[in-house]
Amino acid sequence: MMSNFSKIHSELLKWYKRDGRHHLLWRNTKEIYHIYLSEIMLQQTQVSRVMSEYYPKFLEKFPTLQVLAQSPLDEVLSCWSGLGYYSRARNLHKTAQLCEENLPNSMNELQKLPGIGKYTASAICSFGYHQEVSVVDTNIARVLKRYFGLLDVSDVQVWESADKFLNIKEPRSHNLALMDLGSMVCTPTNPLCQECPLFIECKGKKNPELYTQKKKKEYESLDLFYGIYKKDNKIALVKTTGKMYKEMLELPTVDPIEENFIGKFKHSYTKYRLSVHLYKVEKFNDEIIWIDLDEIDTTPISSLTKKAFKKFL
Repeated sequence: MMSNFSKIHSELLKWYKRDGRHHLLWRNTKEIYHIYLSEIMLQQTQVSRVMSEYYPKFLEKFPTLQVLAQSPLDEVLSCWSGLGYYSRARNLHKTAQLCEENLPNSMNELQKLPGIGKYTASAICSFGYHQEVSVVDTNIARVLKRYFGLLDVSDVQVWESADKFLNIKEPRSHNLALMDLGSMVCTPTNPLCQECPLFIECKGKKNPELYTQKKKKEYESLDLFYGIYKKDNKIALVKTTGKMYKEMLELPTVDPIEENFIGKFKHSYTKYRLSVHLYKVEKFNDEIIWIDLDEIDTTPISSLTKKAFKKFL
């Protein structure tokens, strides 16, 4: 099977050597924990934001799996603030505590850990442990569907095509090359087919748009009503148990009273489009946690609450 793809494999690796994203920090480390962290962060966050801000900041605070495991969850959530999808941070913390020193080096064992599915397990095995395993993310799936002409296929079939196409001599570089190709060349719309090393044998090059699933994202609109209770240099917050910002601190909810209205703003969180209304109040029935305004940056506060502070404090 290898002989069938040897030429195209060679072209793909030449392209990757010349044009791949070799500057990414997590591609220039042998630390499995660092590679794992990058994969979790990149699940719902743009590469540029992870690279420039969140990845280095998180590793500065939690440089090893052991340090992460021994740190309070509040500190982890605080460092994650702004990234959203906070279940990722909670699962990172749980995994660190379960693993003690090192992450497992098998797909099967990795997938037993919180928040690690097939893709993340394969990425760790390929990029970290240099194993002969296929990796399929959204970008790679699109490349494979177009190259093999796969229409209306299941995820299982896409993974099978990835296994079939895998370059077992250089699996890590092969997977990274496909990932970069999907991100930079074989894009969802207006792909740069003439620049693609797979172009000659690509079955989908005449109609690349057929292989892009266009799912209209549905959002839920919500109106939220929060109270601002400030005294001296402290602000009143509560620990939330809701779905959006579980275990984070946020402003207490209130019944809207028009004469106490301060202002409103828009905020997006995962599938929600929020209209946030703020009101000045002087007392709450909730269990209040007083936070010094000078300590906001080191407190596990939701990004929504931080935005409220910036706009109205």
